[in-house]
Amino acid sequence: MALHEDIGALADQVRKRCDLVPSVALLLGTGLGGVAERLKAVCRVPYAELAGMPKSTAESHKGEVVLGHLSGIPVVAFSGRLHAYEGHSSADVVVPVRLGRRLGAHSLIMGSAVGGLNPQYQIGDIVGIEDHINLMGVNPLIGPNDDRVGSRWPDMIHTYDPKLLKLAGEVAMDAKIRLHRGVYVGVLGPNLETRAEYRMLRTLGADVVGMSTVPEAIAAVHCGMKTLAFAIVTDRCLPDALEPANVPAIIAAANAAEPVLTTLITALLPRLG
Repeated sequence: MALHEDIGALADQVRKRCDLVPSVALLLGTGLGGVAERLKAVCRVPYAELAGMPKSTAESHKGEVVLGHLSGIPVVAFSGRLHAYEGHSSADVVVPVRLGRRLGAHSLIMGSAVGGLNPQYQIGDIVGIEDHINLMGVNPLIGPNDDRVGSRWPDMIHTYDPKLLKLAGEVAMDAKIRLHRGVYVGVLGPNLETRAEYRMLRTLGADVVGMSTVPEAIAAVHCGMKTLAFAIVTDRCLPDALEPANVPAIIAAANAAEPVLTTLITALLPRLG
């Protein structure tokens, strides 16, 4: 079945349960499921109840589509990210993005947990992604292109919308939230990097490193969505001061920063236009 029909079939299943037309799609990662809990939900649909929907297996990812209102704005929230390291194809990873667009969303806001490569970043800091480096070895646009979804050659010059990022900075300043700007490097995972790899990534110009975001951002550009991505620094990846990874501590750091990111997103939504 063609991509257009695949996504259409998923959208039809969601619409049978809820006729809300979202203007914004929210893709929530590790420790950010609380954002979905703040929605005035009209309906919640577990991924498992949607035929053809890939299933999230990552720790702390709930795996459901939530339609409702946040700050008075109609949104669709995907509580649970899909990752290539789970065994999903890159096309499966971006199904939530394409589904959000098919349901009516024109903008995409993403959140994720990342390792901090920039020595100025502290655990719990929030970073607005202004560009990325794709070292994942995957791309959701590989294969035949469906022109009904997007063009064959999408331009990535403004992958993360500069106007939305500027607006986020203004909202953060008003709310007295410290918001960095940085470059995200996407790696496949699931293992964390070696000291030598962290040095290489920092030398390449990356400020944070993670295992998501990049495929979704590419797909969003492809289908014509404006994208804004935030990252929570959950551990510091400084090669000369590296400590063993502690997954519970990483999730705890994301959970601790979630209320701040929720405040930022809820204040931002009414100003998206």
